[in-house]
Amino acid sequence: MIATSELKELLYNGGASLVGFGDISVLQYGGYTSCVALAVKIPADVVYGIGLGPTRDYFEQYRALNNKLDSLAELTAQYLTRQGFRAMAQTTTAVAESSGFRTPMPHKTCATRAGLGWIGKSALLVTREYGPAVRLSSVLTDARFDCIAEPVNTSGCGSCTACTEACPGRAIQGALWDVGTPREKLVDVKACRRAARALAMERIGEKITLCGKCIEVCPYTRAYLEKENLL
Repeated sequence: MIATSELKELLYNGGASLVGFGDISVLQYGGYTSCVALAVKIPADVVYGIGLGPTRDYFEQYRALNNKLDSLAELTAQYLTRQGFRAMAQTTTAVAESSGFRTPMPHKTCATRAGLGWIGKSALLVTREYGPAVRLSSVLTDARFDCIAEPVNTSGCGSCTACTEACPGRAIQGALWDVGTPREKLVDVKACRRAARALAMERIGEKITLCGKCIEVCPYTRAYLEKENLL
């Protein structure tokens, strides 16, 4: 049995913004029964700057935050293996997207199972603390934890249409998520990708899928920016 308080302290000291522990046994993936979900917030000033489209700071933060999350995931896996458990750090080098832009065990799935938030109308994870202004990683394990979160199974977006209306690619359908909702019902991934790549090329001259408008307009993100005195 792993003490979540000890592991949380290690990860928060390492730079994590949110940490959660979830039961994934019902998903029957690779013999793993639990997950550690990790989130690092995108700096408020960087989010504030993307109101008109992606910026160079936003582009650079993606790389920096991915590196931080990889380090946190590896730290978690090392901690768990030292305790005698299997652990798979789902780092950017260990997990590959399919041609349909999917991964076998999405970080977002781990995050909802670990109680960090819900899937928004944008198909991004929405947290109460930072909205969707987070980057995610996760670790899969067969460890047992002394405290497992209640999974989040329904949307908290309600009647809000902020991201739907703001999407440059008109890719967000406006549907509410619950467990089992197919991604296609929430977002037209190809339309999102086309618009984001066009914006990134226009704004920063990079051939990358990077937009962020649905992040910046989310009311939970706006509340985060207000707390940081940016609104």
